[in-house]
Amino acid sequence: MIEVNELVKQFPHRQPDGTAGWKTAVDHLSFSVEQGEIFGLLGPNGAGKTTTIRMLTMQTQPTSGTIRYDGLAAAQHAQDIKNLIGVVPQHVNFDQDLTVGENMELHARLHHLGRAARRQRIAELLDYVELADVVNDGVRRLSGGMKRRLLIVRALIHQPRILFLDEPTVALDPQVRRRIWALIRDMAAQGTTIFLTTHYIEEAEALCGRVAMLDKGQLVALDTPAGYRERCHVPTLEEAFLQLTGHKA
Repeated sequence: MIEVNELVKQFPHRQPDGTAGWKTAVDHLSFSVEQGEIFGLLGPNGAGKTTTIRMLTMQTQPTSGTIRYDGLAAAQHAQDIKNLIGVVPQHVNFDQDLTVGENMELHARLHHLGRAARRQRIAELLDYVELADVVNDGVRRLSGGMKRRLLIVRALIHQPRILFLDEPTVALDPQVRRRIWALIRDMAAQGTTIFLTTHYIEEAEALCGRVAMLDKGQLVALDTPAGYRERCHVPTLEEAFLQLTGHKA
C-alpha cells in the first residue's frame, strides 16, 4: 500500500563555525507498509519520526526519494492520495473557540461531505469514542484523553483507508493510554491501515505487527516484535531496541 524508497529530507543549518550547511533529518529511508497492518516507527526524540510522517502526509516535500500509495507517486497524485489518508498530529490543534460538534462539522465541510452525510458521520464517530454527550461542550473543557480520542475520530471523518498517528498517547497517563490502544486495535480490526510513530517502546510492542527502528534519520532495523526478541536473544522489544541503537528507552 505504501512504498518509500530512498527518502531524504535536509534542512538549512548553520554549522558551529558559522558557515551555512545542511542538516539531514531523514537519511535514505526505504520501507513498505502492507494494507491492513499496524506499522510502527520507533525511535528516540530527534530520530526523524515526525519529519518522516510529515513527508508521507505531504505536509512537507522530500529533498529526494519517492513515496507511492497503491502505485501512485505522491508527487504527481497529491490530491488523490490525500483522500486516502487521515492524520492525527502530535499536538492538539482544535479551534479552541468552537464546540466539539463544531470542530467536527468544520472538518467534515473541509472534506466536502454533504449536510446529511456530515450529521450521520459525526454522530457515529462521537458515539464510537463515547463523546456524544459532550458534543455541545467547548473543547477547552475536555480532558487530555478525550482530546486525543476526538483528534482520532476527526481524522476518520472522510473514512480514510490509512490513518497516521504521530505520538498519539504522548503525555497521557497509563490508563488513558491503554484506552487509546484499544481504539487503535479496533480501527485496525475494521480494516484501517495504521501508521504509528512513537517513542514508547511498550506501545510499539503492544500494537504493531512490524516495527521500523529509526535513529539519526536512518533505518536501523525492520522486523516484528517477536523477530527482534529472537534475533537479539532478549525477552522484550525494549532490550532489543537498546542493543540495536544504543539508546535507552
